[in-house]
Amino acid sequence: MNTNTYSSAEPSISPSRRIWLRFKQDRRGYWSLVLFLILFVLSMGAELISNDRPLLARYNGQIMFPILTDYAETAFGGDFDSPADYLDPFIQKQFQTEGNWAIYPINRYRYDTLNYFAKSPNPAPPTTDNWLGTDDRGRDVFARLVYGFRVSILFGLALTITGVVLGVITGAVQGYFAGRTDLLFQRFMEIWGSMPELYLLIIFASIFEPSILLLLVLLSLFGWMGLSDYVRADFLRNRNLDYVQASRALGLSNWQIIWRHVLPNSLTPVVTFLPFRMSAAILSLTSLDFLGLGVPPSTPSLGELLAQGKNNLDAWWIALSTFAVLTITLLLLTNIGDALRNSLDVRRKT
Repeated sequence: MNTNTYSSAEPSISPSRRIWLRFKQDRRGYWSLVLFLILFVLSMGAELISNDRPLLARYNGQIMFPILTDYAETAFGGDFDSPADYLDPFIQKQFQTEGNWAIYPINRYRYDTLNYFAKSPNPAPPTTDNWLGTDDRGRDVFARLVYGFRVSILFGLALTITGVVLGVITGAVQGYFAGRTDLLFQRFMEIWGSMPELYLLIIFASIFEPSILLLLVLLSLFGWMGLSDYVRADFLRNRNLDYVQASRALGLSNWQIIWRHVLPNSLTPVVTFLPFRMSAAILSLTSLDFLGLGVPPSTPSLGELLAQGKNNLDAWWIALSTFAVLTITLLLLTNIGDALRNSLDVRRKT
C-alpha cells in the first residue's frame, strides 16, 4: 500500500492545506475534533436541550414562547400572579386540554430547577424523569452536566486565549530583543513563578465574592509563563536568520519584523499546545470548584458535582456521570492535540 498519498501533489498544495491533510490522516484526532465540536455546539444551545420551560406553547388560541417570556400562572388558568411553574401538574394538565399544547425540550429541567415532585428522597437515583438522577438538593444531574460542560469549555477557551496572548507577547519581547531585556524578564519570571498560586487563590476567595471573572483574572496571571518559554526560544532562533536581517536592511521597524516575519514562523509551539492548555484550564476550574474556591455556588460546575459525589458515595450516579463527561472531554482534547502536533511536524512527508 502506498503511504505517500499526497507526495506527488505536494508542490501545488499550500502549507495550510498540507497541514489539514496531515491532520485528517490521523483519524483518531480528526474524529475527536468533529465530536468535540458537536458537543460544544450542542452545549451552546443548552437552553433548548434542557429547560423547565416549554419552547413553544398554545393556550386558548394564543401562541406563546415561555422560553423567552415570563408568563404568570393566571395566563394558564391559575390563581396566582407569580411566574408559572411548568412542572406543576396543574399547568401540564392545562396544556393537555383540547386545542392547547406545549413543546418541551427533551429534558424538562434546567440546571437550577428543583424537582419538588420526585418520588424518592434526594439525591434520587436515575428515573425516566431524571435520566441521571438528582443531586442532594433535588437538581437534575443531566441538566447540570450539560450547563456545566458549557461553562467549563467557555472558561477553558477564555483562559487559553488570555494565556496565549500574554505568553506570545512576553516571549516575543524576550526572544527578539534578547540581551538585558531577556535577562530582566527571566529574573522577573523566576520571582513571579515562585509565588504560591493556590494560597493567593484562597486569600482572594476569602476577600472577594467568588466569580468566574475573578477566577479568570487570577489564573491568567500565572498561566502565560509556560508558553512564553517556547515562544522565546523560537524567537531567539529566528531573530538572526537571513530573512530577518534582510527585513532590517529594508528599513522595517522591530515591531513590523516581529509581526510580519518572526511571529508567523514561531507559532508552531503556540498552535500545538492549544488543546493541552485548554485541558489544563478545564482541570484547574474543576479542581478549584471541587475545593470550593471556584465559581459561585449557583453556577453549574463539574467540580461541584464531583464534590457532591464525594459527599454522597451512595449516590453513585453523580460521581460516575461527572467523571465520564470530564474523562471524555479531556480525552478528545488530548487526541486533537496529538494529531495537531503530528500535522505540524515538518519531518513528516504525508
